[in-house]
Amino acid sequence: MTSTTEYAAALKLVEELARAYPDIPIEAIFKEDLLRRGMAWSAAALEVAARYKRKAYFIFSFDMVPIAQMEQNENTKAPEEIRLAGGPYEFKPVVVSVRLNPRSPYRVEMQDESLVLQLDGCPVAAVELQRSPAYYAHTLSNGKPITDICPTIEWGYLLYLTVFRLCQYFGAGEECQFCDINENYRQQKRAGRPYTSVKSVDEVLEALEIIASSDSDSRAYTVTGGSITGKLEGKSEAEFYAQYPEAIERRFPGRWISKVVVQALPRDEVRRFRDAGVRIYHPNYEVWDERLFGIYCAGKARHVGRPEWISRILGAAEVFGPANVIPNFVAGIEMAKPAGFATVDEAIASTAEGLDFFMSHGVSPRFTTWCPEPLSVLGKEQEGAPLEYHVRLLQAYRDTRAKYHLPPLPGYGDPGLGRAVFSVSAFMDVLPPVINQRSAPEDR
Repeated sequence: MTSTTEYAAALKLVEELARAYPDIPIEAIFKEDLLRRGMAWSAAALEVAARYKRKAYFIFSFDMVPIAQMEQNENTKAPEEIRLAGGPYEFKPVVVSVRLNPRSPYRVEMQDESLVLQLDGCPVAAVELQRSPAYYAHTLSNGKPITDICPTIEWGYLLYLTVFRLCQYFGAGEECQFCDINENYRQQKRAGRPYTSVKSVDEVLEALEIIASSDSDSRAYTVTGGSITGKLEGKSEAEFYAQYPEAIERRFPGRWISKVVVQALPRDEVRRFRDAGVRIYHPNYEVWDERLFGIYCAGKARHVGRPEWISRILGAAEVFGPANVIPNFVAGIEMAKPAGFATVDEAIASTAEGLDFFMSHGVSPRFTTWCPEPLSVLGKEQEGAPLEYHVRLLQAYRDTRAKYHLPPLPGYGDPGLGRAVFSVSAFMDVLPPVINQRSAPEDR
């Protein structure tokens, strides 16, 4: 268990970094710390949370303990996200993904009949929960719950379609070492959660019919899943994933901003996505350093290779336009042991080099704060990167975007503190807001 002394050190660290980096809002620093450490919940707080929108486990576990070790059945009660506001630090609203960790120094408690986030027994901010959208109560005609087929994240902004819940990079020599997609699928099935491995086009369309008839909050959808190195249902990766936006855009033309997260593919296959109606392409490159890419993304390095992966990203920018190509990296794995960088300076220098490279070509990477999931190789016996790394990365990201005068990211909602809804890192929270508009022009 974490000691009281360690809790006090955690709070002191956040406050010290807030003083050292006054250009980074303290809300963003707390958010990054929550994402790298996870959060615990009291039994009373969980009972309240269970009446609101719960975790759907839409692709990865994003937890720091496996379900088998959740003594309070947190996996069935905890919310997808929380929104923090007010409190002693006078938070502007900030949306945070819930990453469960009963040993975390952060804890959500009941206080005077309200939920409060505490650290070292001290209040940080009030906790707001999101009500389940009306369509969450629906099932499809085949009996599957709509939350299995099309859950929502980012406080209702994004519909998340994990149409293939497994990955054909599997085994120690192939799968990405920070990823638990295959193991999470297995633990969810063991826990009895309805979890469809391959979602049919018809199931997706039926779910979207229900959502379109009742929902006005969602603005985008993501089609994604594990990598396909051979064939799936007789189709290549491009053929398999393109069939979903093609059908969605035919049935609901322009209803949502369309996004696809798949591997970096050759240009002719990328055009297939564009022709299917996809607006935004996410060929995630995960980690910039060449040596670490080969270690942490062994399957990708072997089947595609880092130079070709980067070349394909730049090629995709010519197909979609640079602003619509948004590769993700997993922020923090640069410092994972035993192969990662030993110092924050080295890690920031490496990742900042990658940001500058892509942004100089007009391509806007994004990042997800690394969650050391114990069902992954890297997450078994270590914590995340130091909080200082994440704070300095926010600086580097914001400043590099400004250097190249890049426009707001399409498909992510409003940037800016108090407005952003992206919940798995704070990069949107530290970007300047778009003034006097409900959302960025690209989101309209």
